[in-house]
Amino acid sequence: MSIVWLIIMLVSITALLFINPSSALEALIKGANDSVTLALNLIALYGIWLGVFEILESTGISDKLAKLLRPLVRKLFKGESEEAEKYISMNVSANLLGLGNAATPMGIGAVGAMKPNEKNPNKASTNMIMLIVISATSLQIFPSTVIGLRASAGSANPADFIIPCIIATVSSTVLGIIGVKIIGALESRLSKKRELKLRVIGEAS
Repeated sequence: MSIVWLIIMLVSITALLFINPSSALEALIKGANDSVTLALNLIALYGIWLGVFEILESTGISDKLAKLLRPLVRKLFKGESEEAEKYISMNVSANLLGLGNAATPMGIGAVGAMKPNEKNPNKASTNMIMLIVISATSLQIFPSTVIGLRASAGSANPADFIIPCIIATVSSTVLGIIGVKIIGALESRLSKKRELKLRVIGEAS
């Protein structure tokens, strides 16, 4: 992926030098300044929320939150340990608050605590795929990161997109869950058919 970005950057700079050489350096400096500003805004935003999550964990509120979400988590992620359920609950909570990057460490912790694929340990299990899909679709009730970026950019009403955001993320998450369930069921059927064929061949030989 880094090679792809390098190629894009080199092609863009080369094109800019031929089209408008005088603005090439100006564009590079402006881009660097904007990236630093954006990074500082995100650091402040995530610093606040990661601190909140640390407080939640140290005070035991994260355990209560995990218990609150446990019925839903257990329905979607069957057969996982309490530790995995806790990480999944925190991951979902971070995404609900629009903290995609803050949810990533919790998602990694959840995958690490999940049971491996029984038939192929090197292959992701259905529960792992489900977590990735839910994290990618990022169900958001309060998209704090986008609101913070819009506010820092001078938006007059940085939160005016919340309703469309909720509709879009709920729809994408529901479709993603349905897709994982359908593919998982199909894969399970195919696996059973393969096992049956192997059994029949073994008995025939």
